[in-house]
Amino acid sequence: MPESMTELAQLVVVVSAGQSRNPEKRDLEKAVADRAAALDGVKVIKIPHLYDLAPKGDSFRLLQGIDADIVFLSWLYDRAAHWVLDRNGVRGQVGEVELKVDSDEDEEESEEEEEKIERVILSQPRPERTIYSLDFRSSQRSEDFVEEIDRILSEGSQARTPLTLEMLERYEQPTNDTFVGAESSAPASDDSLAMLFGTQSLASVDEHPSRRWYPVIDFSRCTNCMECIDFCLFGVYGVDSVDTILVEQADNCRKGCPACSRVCPQNAIIFPQHKTPAIAGAPVDSGGLKIDLSKLFGAPEQEEDSAEVAARERDEQLILAGRDAVGKEESLVEQRLSEKATLQKPANDDLDGLLDELDSLDL
Repeated sequence: MPESMTELAQLVVVVSAGQSRNPEKRDLEKAVADRAAALDGVKVIKIPHLYDLAPKGDSFRLLQGIDADIVFLSWLYDRAAHWVLDRNGVRGQVGEVELKVDSDEDEEESEEEEEKIERVILSQPRPERTIYSLDFRSSQRSEDFVEEIDRILSEGSQARTPLTLEMLERYEQPTNDTFVGAESSAPASDDSLAMLFGTQSLASVDEHPSRRWYPVIDFSRCTNCMECIDFCLFGVYGVDSVDTILVEQADNCRKGCPACSRVCPQNAIIFPQHKTPAIAGAPVDSGGLKIDLSKLFGAPEQEEDSAEVAARERDEQLILAGRDAVGKEESLVEQRLSEKATLQKPANDDLDGLLDELDSLDL
């Protein structure tokens, strides 16, 4: 009888290749994969770029069949990687990592504010297993990543964030089916996973996805306000059987357009490949912003607020699609963006100017 995935490994490390062909990035991915595979109790799977993967492709089918804890390495912000996995049926608790991209932002909210906001995730409890997301931009040294993987492995079950009794009851009788993976092919069996590895500790998935562009919802922040579905005119968003928002037609999204992320009052919509960190999934604090989001989210024109930026971006895409522009609408969208713009601003406005200059360089 073949071993189960849990018996095959205490920890599964997944290395997601970047879109770039930069040889230094490829060398780092290979070095981390090879060194991690040499650790006792670790199995390593190499897959193509996470964001581009097809929902019913081989990579997600294999990842859905893993029941062990996962360390996931990619060239995406950890929040973006976690929710791309989640939307495709690879679910778990968010694992705390010590190796992080340098950031001045802390995603923290007071308990008082959390009590006031009903997040979608409360109706969608995740299984107890833990998913640790590491960003390859955290270090140029493969040793640093392997040390972090070894630390996670040594901590074992102590690193998990257990579900509460209430969440466990909800998980046994789920009330929400909001994830694209529900429509995917059946997860890989223990047999196919065992055959993938054979006697080795390192395996690769042969899949060749094309580049994609679509929004990813962070359900730990989303409040199901529906402003994104009201704003988007391309049929990207829909609702599930219990009227919870979801990305229903991801490939209807217009490439390069992040407009809906600007209208989300909780900053819950992520475009992982966007050049602006706050849109791409970098940590943000919606309770007490340290920076002016109206400037951080894409360098608007002078005297142009975020509502105008979002409306302009949407009109550009409508025109490219052969449709009529609709302009800026008076709605809850404008009200929410106005509220967001009046949140606490930084004492040092030089940061805004620097971010605008960097954004204009199109790095």
